[in-house]
Amino acid sequence: MASSSSSSHLVATVFLLTAVSLFSPSQSATCASQTFTGGRDRVYTFCTDLPALDSYLHWSYDQSESTLSIAFVAAPTRPDGWISWSINPTGTGMVGAQALAAFRDSRGGMAVKTYNVTGYGPLKESRVWYEVKESSAEYSGGVMRLFATLVLPEKGMTAVNHVWQVGPSVTGGVPDKHEFKAGNMEAKGSLDLLRLERTEQWCYRG
Repeated sequence: MASSSSSSHLVATVFLLTAVSLFSPSQSATCASQTFTGGRDRVYTFCTDLPALDSYLHWSYDQSESTLSIAFVAAPTRPDGWISWSINPTGTGMVGAQALAAFRDSRGGMAVKTYNVTGYGPLKESRVWYEVKESSAEYSGGVMRLFATLVLPEKGMTAVNHVWQVGPSVTGGVPDKHEFKAGNMEAKGSLDLLRLERTEQWCYRG
């Protein structure tokens, strides 16, 4: 009887561990389940589970004012790495992207900087195609969250080409080159600012 009881416990334990692995937070999380601190300014109208790099985008868009508020959520490749979300007004890939990048600064706080990505060489902080009204970032639980409010320079836009990335390290306050794996190369697409399905659950936590 003792042997039978032990076998039953072993089977139950294996089943439980298997279930946990199948439904781990990294695999089962969706943008609609994510919440943010910061009050009503971090309530977004839309969100999407991006198709590459286990990342998520939340946004609200005021077409009359050309104001786009975003929250980009992703894990950097390594703890001292970076995340980035960009709009490309001239193409569909990384070259030409007008990027926001978030990473830890030399004092251990979070920094958000802008880059005009002209090629695959070293980045240099610069002004970008859109105006950044405000930006900030957070890092906890291995995940970075980049928040920004942008003013698009063209009135009446309804869609943009966007590119997102994650990287392993930062040197001298500048993000280093990201990996060139399949997920990195697929991290781009067209974002419909107005017509994606509205989220069922607003992404807000007081």
